Amino acid sequence: MRPTVWAPDAGAVELVLPATDRRVALQRDDDGWWAPPAGDVDLEHGEDYAFSVDGSDPRPDPRSAWQPAGVHGPSRAFDTGAHPWSDAGWPGRDVREAVVYELHIGTFTPGGTLDSAVERLDHLVDLGVGMVELMPVAAFDGQHGWGYDGVDLYAVHEAYGGPAALQRFVDAAHARGLAVCLDVVYNHLGPAGNYLDTFGPYFTEAHETPWGRAVNLDGPGSPGVRRWICDNALRWLRDFHLDALRLDAVHALVDDSTPHLLAQLADEVAALSAEVGRPLSLIAESDLNDAAMVTPTADGGLGMTAQWADDVHHAVHTFLTGERQGYYADFGSPDVLAKVLTKVFLHDGEFSAFRGEVWGAPVPAGTDARRFVVFDQDHDQVGNRALGDRPSARLDDGTLAASAALFLLSPFTPMLFMGQEWGSRTPFLYFTDHQDPELAEAVRNGRREEFSGHGWAEMYPEQAVDGDLEVPDPQDPATVASSTLVWDDLDQDRHARMLAWYRDLIALRAAVPDLHSGDLAATSVEWDQDADGGSATGFASWVVISRGAVRVVLNLADDAAAVPVPDAGDLAVLAAWEPTTSGEPVVDGQVRVPARSVVVLGPDGAA
Repeated sequence: MRPTVWAPDAGAVELVLPATDRRVALQRDDDGWWAPPAGDVDLEHGEDYAFSVDGSDPRPDPRSAWQPAGVHGPSRAFDTGAHPWSDAGWPGRDVREAVVYELHIGTFTPGGTLDSAVERLDHLVDLGVGMVELMPVAAFDGQHGWGYDGVDLYAVHEAYGGPAALQRFVDAAHARGLAVCLDVVYNHLGPAGNYLDTFGPYFTEAHETPWGRAVNLDGPGSPGVRRWICDNALRWLRDFHLDALRLDAVHALVDDSTPHLLAQLADEVAALSAEVGRPLSLIAESDLNDAAMVTPTADGGLGMTAQWADDVHHAVHTFLTGERQGYYADFGSPDVLAKVLTKVFLHDGEFSAFRGEVWGAPVPAGTDARRFVVFDQDHDQVGNRALGDRPSARLDDGTLAASAALFLLSPFTPMLFMGQEWGSRTPFLYFTDHQDPELAEAVRNGRREEFSGHGWAEMYPEQAVDGDLEVPDPQDPATVASSTLVWDDLDQDRHARMLAWYRDLIALRAAVPDLHSGDLAATSVEWDQDADGGSATGFASWVVISRGAVRVVLNLADDAAAVPVPDAGDLAVLAAWEPTTSGEPVVDGQVRVPARSVVVLGPDGAA
C-alpha cells in the first residue's frame, strides 16, 4: 500500500514509520496530495504509520482503515482485498424490499463484537428481517459508546473487532440472505481524537450545526472534503460489500453549492451499483419533512433511496402512551395518527409548535411509501429518554402487539430496534467512555441538565430526588452493562409469545401483496369517533387501518369491543393477538376484538 495523504495547505509532510523510527519526506502534487517518491515506500498489511504535517506530532491518516492503538495512535495498513469472500452469488437487496433491524454491536450480545453478533444472525433470519442496520462502527475514543462521536471514519472500532471483523460479519450475513446497512456520520466528528484540522480545510466557520463548525462542503478546499466523504461511502459499499448506508442527520450537511453533496453521492452510488450488479441503498435521517430527499436526482431531488420518518414514530408513540412532552406536543390524537399513516408527515407545510414555525412540505401523490422507514423504537427514541426505557417498560403486551401491527403492516418500510421483537425491557441508555476527565465531566453535567426540565422528573417520580431526576452516569461501566440485551429472556413464555407475534406479522407482510405495497392511496384509517376515554390515552378506543383488502383492527380499550368493519363478513382472520370471543369473530359487519388486542382480516387464502 502506497501511503498518501491530502494536505493542500501544508508546506511539508513526512511519513512516520514507528517500527523503525524512519521518517520519509513526501512530495506534493498539484491537487494537494502528498506521497513518497516512486518506489520508496510500500506499506505491508499490518504495518503502522502516521503523518507529520509541518513538524506536527505524528497523526493518524484521515483515511485510516485500522486504529488498533486507539484514535490517538498510529494508523495500521489494512489490505481490504485479503478477505476470501464467499458471497459471489449474493444478489443484494434494496431497502424498500426489506424489514430492517437496527442494532448496536457493543450491546447486542454480551461479547460486544462483530464476531459475537454473527452468532445471533440465525435469530434474525428466523424472525424474517431482510436487512441488518449497524449503528456506527467508526473508531472513537475509549471502548464504549453509541458511535456518533467517531473521528476515524474509514476505520472500524477496534473493540468491535476492527475492519476484518466487519468483512466477516457482512460475509456471514450474506450467506444467510441478510443484507447489511451501516450507519455513517458525515455531519460532525467527535471531540476526542479529531486531527483533521492538521491536514486541511475539513471544517468551515461559514455554517453552524448543533455540534459547532460545519463540515466544509461548499467553501475553499471543499472538493477534497467532498471526495473524502464520497470515497468513504463508496469504499464501504465496494470493499466491505455493504448493501446500504444510513446517513446520520443529513439536515446538518450544510451545502449551498450545486450539486448538493447528497445528490453527488446518490449519483456516484448509482454508478457503483451498476458496476457491481446489485442494489445499493442510501437511507437519510432528515428532520426536514421534505420528499425532495427521496426524489431522484434526474427530477431535481437529492436521490436518497429512503429516509427515516420520525413523525410516524411520534404519532404512534403518543397515541399509545399519552406522552406529550417536548417534540411530542403536536402528536397524540387519532386524526394525527391517521394523517401520518396516509400522508407520512404531520408537519407538511403546517405550523410546528415545538419548532415555532411552519415546517415541511406535502409528499407528492404517487410517491412510493416504502421510501420512508418507520419504527416504534430506535436508538434515538429509546436512548435519548432520561432512563433509556422502552415502551415495553410502560405498556401492556396487548398494546405492544397493537403497536407492532401499526408499523409492521403499514405502507412504509418497517424497522425494529434490537430486542423489541420479544418485548425486551432491557433499557438502552446513553453511555460513553471518554478518557479525558474534563470531557467526561462535561458529558455528565450536560446529561443532567438536559433532563432537568420538560417534565421528566414527573414522568419518573420513583427516580426523582427533591424534584430532580437521577440520570444514569454515561461514564459508569454499569450503564453500558445494563444496556446489553438479555437473550435468556427468550426462555420466558411472555417473551416467546411476543416473538411469535412479530414473526407472524413479518411473514404476513411478506405473503400478502396489499401489505407489502407502498401505495398510500390504498391506505385509510377510521376510529371510534364517540370515544369517552375508554382507551389508555383517553382517545379512540378502537382503530381500523385499511390496506387494500386487508383490515388491521385495534381495540385499545380495557373491555372487549365489537368494532364496525363494513366488509368484514367477506374476510378471514389472518392473525390475532388474542383469540376472539366465542362464536364467529365477525357478526353483522362487526369484529369482536378482545380488550387490548388486535385482529388482522383479509381475503381468505391471502396469507
